[in-house]
Amino acid sequence: MTMEPEIVVSLNGVSKTFRDFWLRPTVVAVDALSLGVRRGEVFGLLGPNGSGKSTTIKMILGLLSPSAGQVRLFGLGPQSVAARRRLGYLPELSYLHPFLTAAETLRYYAGLCSLPRREAVRRTRELLAMVGLEDVANRPVGGFSKGMARRVALASALVGRPELLVLDEPTSGLDPISTKEVKTLVKALARGGMTVLTTSHMLADAEDICDRVMILNRGRSVAEGKVAELGTSLEEFFLAKVGDVQDFALAPFLKG
Repeated sequence: MTMEPEIVVSLNGVSKTFRDFWLRPTVVAVDALSLGVRRGEVFGLLGPNGSGKSTTIKMILGLLSPSAGQVRLFGLGPQSVAARRRLGYLPELSYLHPFLTAAETLRYYAGLCSLPRREAVRRTRELLAMVGLEDVANRPVGGFSKGMARRVALASALVGRPELLVLDEPTSGLDPISTKEVKTLVKALARGGMTVLTTSHMLADAEDICDRVMILNRGRSVAEGKVAELGTSLEEFFLAKVGDVQDFALAPFLKG
């Protein structure tokens, strides 16, 4: 008998309503959302701006508490220390200290993970090799290109050997070569058995790396499924579920 993969991330009827100073509801950012991310898969959370992706990620990370419903990581509450020890996170905007070298940056994060010094040095060397930056390990990251800095940030998220890696717009603002490098790293991590939850506006990138996707619109799930079974491109599938593209009347603004 084949066993079902473990559910690493579970949301059950989760809603998040933001309120004003007088506690009056102002925005329902997430509305009765349920999902399950299985161990070893790459799951993409997609949607237009304002669809609830960022709020959902913040609740999964334990940075926001849901107004209703339940969030679980490895069967635990997302704010529990035990769950957070098994989690790595790459935010959309990575703030690296410009005067620290790549090696110093990773050793700093190793210290936050309470790694012993010898293990921190060894882990730093491993990660720099993994992201292809061992030759510039002693250069300050302030002089790195955006793609190189993104790889340092990704390596920082992996210092603690997480079982779940959460990526928020991992290829945002990168050129095609840097985008390919980041996608290659994510696919290699997935082949190694890591569970990856990613958000993205870049549908072609999500199509390349995701096993399953969920599309959000106005805080609700409008579609979920395996990328390989969509029967069309992810972009066409996305637009069909979210709505028609607006036509803009540009003629009055064009000269000649």
